[in-house]
Amino acid sequence: MNEVRAVGATTPSRPVKALAEYLILYSSLLVLALICLSWSLLALPLYLLLPRHAAIRFGRRGIMYGFRLYGHWATMVGAYRFDLSAVDSLRGSPPMILAPNHPSLIDAILILTRHPNLSCVMKSDLMENILYGPGARLARYINNSSPLRMVREAVADLKDGGTLLLFPEGTRSSKSPIGELKKSIAVIARQAQVPVQTLIIEIDHPFLSKARGLWARAPFPVTYRVRLGKRFDPPEDVDAFMAELERYYRSELQGSLVADWLSRSPCP
Repeated sequence: MNEVRAVGATTPSRPVKALAEYLILYSSLLVLALICLSWSLLALPLYLLLPRHAAIRFGRRGIMYGFRLYGHWATMVGAYRFDLSAVDSLRGSPPMILAPNHPSLIDAILILTRHPNLSCVMKSDLMENILYGPGARLARYINNSSPLRMVREAVADLKDGGTLLLFPEGTRSSKSPIGELKKSIAVIARQAQVPVQTLIIEIDHPFLSKARGLWARAPFPVTYRVRLGKRFDPPEDVDAFMAELERYYRSELQGSLVADWLSRSPCP
């Protein structure tokens, strides 16, 4: 049925629409930066003052609520339409590794909004960043600069009751439907004897993807959904596990919107 436009109704011109999209983009990034900076200023002294376990509890919950505030803002200004409810069902679960595909720069931020005791493996340059580093240290996030130490710290955190967020690709997806997977996820799961819960991220636009710059606008709102995938038992054979994990991601993502725009967006 053809849509009938009301008399006098107008659609925004392209320049007006582009201006609105840039305002949404810049305001969202500014709010995120202010939230992170404010938390960093608080986290710096708390890292020195709080005992380890108190710092972990306070630091991880603080990150959850801070990023949740950003999510509310991004929804309010029309940057995103979120469906993250599937991750909520994992609260209170025994220790496990959460293993999402990684299409967008915002993936970790959004998943961290849904769980109060998530540890996260982070790149070393982010650990040194003034916006993320102090909060990450307070929460005892794990630096990936040394693979052996990363595995050791991740296993210790899981055995201490934590849940680990680890992107098997190690970086944002660069190939369709998913990039090359790193064996560290299988090594950690085997040593800690915890399951790997896959998460499937679906996003309808390459906003904040590896193929686009940080300042590239999108036709907002961007639809973003996370759903629960298969939960794998702790592996016995690392290579066999990685082959099975890659087959699973490919079967779940083949024909998806993410696979479609990854195939059309060349990555460096």
